Amino acid sequence: MQLLVGRVSGLPVLPSQKPRHNSVCTRLTGRQALAAPVPAAHHAPAFSKQPRRFASPRSVIAFSTPAGTAIGLRAPGQHLEQVNVVYKFGGSSVRDAERMREVADIICSFQENLPCVVLSAMGKTTNMLLECGELALTSTVDGIPNLAPLKTIHDLHMSTCESLGVEAAVKSEIEALLNNLQQLLIGICIMQDLTPRAKDSLVSFGERMSTRIFASYLRSQGVAARQFDAPEMGVVTTDDFGNADVIYDQTLPKVQASLTQKAGGPREVQIVTGFLGKGVHTGAITTLGRGGSDLTATVIGAAMELREVQVWKDVDGVLTSDPRIVQNTRPVTELTYEEATELAFFGAQVLHPLAMQPAIRSQAMDVRVKNSYNREAAGTIISKARDMSCSLVTSIVLKNNVTLVDIVSSRMLGQFGFLANVFDVFRANQVSVDVVATSEVSISLSLDPKKSWSDGEVGEELNHLVYELEKISCVHVRSNMCILSLICNVERTSEILLRTFKVLLQEGINVKMMSQGASKVNISLIVDGSEGQRAVKALHREFFETAPSCISDPEAAAAMNGNGNGVHAAAARR
Repeated sequence: MQLLVGRVSGLPVLPSQKPRHNSVCTRLTGRQALAAPVPAAHHAPAFSKQPRRFASPRSVIAFSTPAGTAIGLRAPGQHLEQVNVVYKFGGSSVRDAERMREVADIICSFQENLPCVVLSAMGKTTNMLLECGELALTSTVDGIPNLAPLKTIHDLHMSTCESLGVEAAVKSEIEALLNNLQQLLIGICIMQDLTPRAKDSLVSFGERMSTRIFASYLRSQGVAARQFDAPEMGVVTTDDFGNADVIYDQTLPKVQASLTQKAGGPREVQIVTGFLGKGVHTGAITTLGRGGSDLTATVIGAAMELREVQVWKDVDGVLTSDPRIVQNTRPVTELTYEEATELAFFGAQVLHPLAMQPAIRSQAMDVRVKNSYNREAAGTIISKARDMSCSLVTSIVLKNNVTLVDIVSSRMLGQFGFLANVFDVFRANQVSVDVVATSEVSISLSLDPKKSWSDGEVGEELNHLVYELEKISCVHVRSNMCILSLICNVERTSEILLRTFKVLLQEGINVKMMSQGASKVNISLIVDGSEGQRAVKALHREFFETAPSCISDPEAAAAMNGNGNGVHAAAARR
């Protein structure tokens, strides 16, 4: 016997009735139903700013269905004409068959939404594909089928197909993709060359397989689903393999046309490959950089003119710092587009650095970060603006392995064009600069060499950059530095800097460079790399683990420590 556990705002559910609009139904065994916890916040509507309130655990009821009756998933959003939200799930959220079942349950639990779902590759598949490419360069042709990561990829995807009971045609399609992957590796082995173009084609297999498997599983559970490869769906990019830019003028109308549901047909859950695009001139597969599935999701949201995109991760939203460094991190409940962008660029791993671009273009689309392992967590909502009246510091992030370049020239004094000459050198060497500070006769700036050069080229290319700069100035280079970024309310700069430098003085940490002013939400400090983590821990204690002075309400004060704007969070709870 199977039990169907339902909760419908305190109303009894009868076997002959369909659940109401806000119901959630999950398949459980008899013993599981007796012990099943009642979810709280994770069933909120996609566009609700606050979690929906449900009845007490007494509203959980159970009724039986005849033995042997298959109970599949209930297709979401069947009352809607078009997609109204995008869900994005990362690799850890779909790492195996069990997690795919959980993701399917999450999707179908929000009956009020008709989603478009963006998926990453399963687990560590992208890393294993890159490893396959490197091993192929040193392997024999006969040894390609026996590459350890290739065998792991094969076993993972075929066992997932078996476990989920995917359709026979899709299973054959996965086998064909695995065969094509092996042939590509043989080509890399024979040519002894792994070009950026070949590498993009190589890593694309992960998303192409995960989305096909997942869409087939949904169909096997009675949910109409359709799989889309983003390059064929209309995501057009530059031909910069490995880190392509989306060409929005071409992409947005094509994506909208591809994903518009046909009138009169079943409302399909659309499953889209993240991370991938098509080169505008070559027509080849391109990638949007690591973590680019976040960008795919927000691009779709902008194309479909949606109010919200949900990015489901393995953490409870954006945090006050890196949990690998600070033990007592707390979720941040609200961010602006600008705050989220600065966090991503300066070290936070939750979102792709460019994921906010489509939202900024839209000016009307929110991005919500949720935890697929903890549905009850409220997550973080990222929007155009928020109340900053009681905000001080929102989050502290650390970016390691930074190089600091000091450029000094007396010819800079009172002269025009000197800065242009300096940055022409960086442009010619294709080097991106992170943080800049200037005086009358000097420029200090930071750069991340690994963003421009591979590991084996860093020393040589950096020396060439310095050689070119020394033609117009004196240059001093310091490696192994780090950028400490305080995402904060710069309207309260004096208070923030007073407390920051007091803490750093107590810790004996000297600041090598500071930048503040260009960004309205960020103060960046550069310190020695060996002192970065200690500085983050000390500053987190100062700003998040002591009672704030902005408000007197203890409950609101505790919330404010988590998001820099706790007044509204506390009010919402009341």
